[in-house]
Amino acid sequence: MRFTAATLATLAVVASALPTDVHYEAPKGGWESVDYPEGTGANLHEYPPPPGGWASVDYSKTGAGAAPAKCPEAPKMAGSPFTFTSYYEVKAVPGEVVNGTTPTGGLAGASGLFKIGLNSELNLICYNIEIYGFRGEYSSPAATATHIHEAAKGASGPPRIAFPNPVDVGNDVRRSVGCQQGPFKTGLMANGQDTATGFHVSQIEKNPAGFFADTHSSLAVPGAVRGQLA
Repeated sequence: MRFTAATLATLAVVASALPTDVHYEAPKGGWESVDYPEGTGANLHEYPPPPGGWASVDYSKTGAGAAPAKCPEAPKMAGSPFTFTSYYEVKAVPGEVVNGTTPTGGLAGASGLFKIGLNSELNLICYNIEIYGFRGEYSSPAATATHIHEAAKGASGPPRIAFPNPVDVGNDVRRSVGCQQGPFKTGLMANGQDTATGFHVSQIEKNPAGFFADTHSSLAVPGAVRGQLA
């Protein structure tokens, strides 16, 4: 609908004539004579005290005003992946790398830190791996080039765990963080089966000195850095 100028002027005059101060007349007997329904709180300047006075109220038995009960402690999650049955910090260096039993020298200038938590009840391994000064490309016949192998110090052995290769996070640091739960797979076959077949992390806990962590480079295929778990 379109309004003409004349129509708008007429509406303005009508609006100006409307009362702006509406005054309601009091009922017979005055406002005090009104019988308000119970519970409205009409004309109450304060709540009347209960029988026995306010001091007689036992607030501990009331709802909103009651003293809060002590909150129960949150139950610990059974089998939480962040509950470890063992933990290892492994410093990996080039000087520990061998090919068979022959030292190779690894990748000069590189180093690594493997932080490993195990939960043998869940057959779970969590890891925070940092590799420093890595050069070349990752190289391994397994699915990845970063592992836990089974072998004593100074000897070579098959990989039992294959970690995702650490990625460049800047400042010459490569990092890989995560968790894996068995059954495990390395992608490397030996005697017709994967080298992780049947492996359980409890085997590490029983003999940590019989396992080592490493990563492999195209410039140091037998291993860039290596460190025994114990």
